[in-house]
Amino acid sequence: MLPAWAVSKAVPTFLESRKSLDADGGVRDREAMTSSEMYDATDAERYDADNASTSTPEALAPMLDVLTDLADGGPVLEFASGTGRVTVPLADRNVDVAGIELSPHMTSKLHEKNKRIPVVVGDMATSTAPDTGSYSLVFLIFNTISNLRTQQEQVECFRNAARHLRPGGRFVIELWVPQLQRMAPGMPLAPMHFDDGYLVFDTYDLATQECSSHHYRPSGDGSVRYGKGNFRYAWAPECDLMAQLAGLEFESRWADWDRSPFTSASTSHVSVWRKPLSR
Repeated sequence: MLPAWAVSKAVPTFLESRKSLDADGGVRDREAMTSSEMYDATDAERYDADNASTSTPEALAPMLDVLTDLADGGPVLEFASGTGRVTVPLADRNVDVAGIELSPHMTSKLHEKNKRIPVVVGDMATSTAPDTGSYSLVFLIFNTISNLRTQQEQVECFRNAARHLRPGGRFVIELWVPQLQRMAPGMPLAPMHFDDGYLVFDTYDLATQECSSHHYRPSGDGSVRYGKGNFRYAWAPECDLMAQLAGLEFESRWADWDRSPFTSASTSHVSVWRKPLSR
């Protein structure tokens, strides 16, 4: 466990002081953009290192296998393409892939890896990519739909995915299941992770479905870096309703990318909806 002095002296960093930037680096009007927090240049530099364990070829292989299979040879669009953690290795499999990403800094890191991947810098709930209506697969992974912090924005994200899909195309999300059962009675927080001094716990507002994830990462100099991310959690059946509102039909749900069964004990889900051939 982290010593008390380390927690008390933790310095808030990347997730607490973001500004909203447009593609040219200028400040955007908050009312004209998604509620997602902006990843700045510091975040983009740290992102790949912070997520190295989930970005190895071995860790990504089951996900890439599923995405390649669901794409069925057609063009693919990733919402929140980030630094290209998944988009780049998917392109390496000769998949025709594009992205929509809110942060120009994250997009710059992606283009350092592969300049040929087209990325629209914008809000995944409203921005459109070229050839809208022609994609065989739209995917949104790594719990990122929770970055949209209102139900209306999450609904619009499903609708935006449907707009981009061709008839028969699929929308796939990867999302964690809220771990409310981990909360002690009367306590609004749930411990989520502890490994090599890296501590994560989540705090929940059950009335609004708002969640904050608190991360404490030890540094080599003995200090602790603190980050806080704000989210809106959604249950799997709620996602099904959002998909229905967008005109999509439920197809599959698994506990993980290995297509293992989703049960009441699952801590995450990979869900697939399909655009009807008649629409």
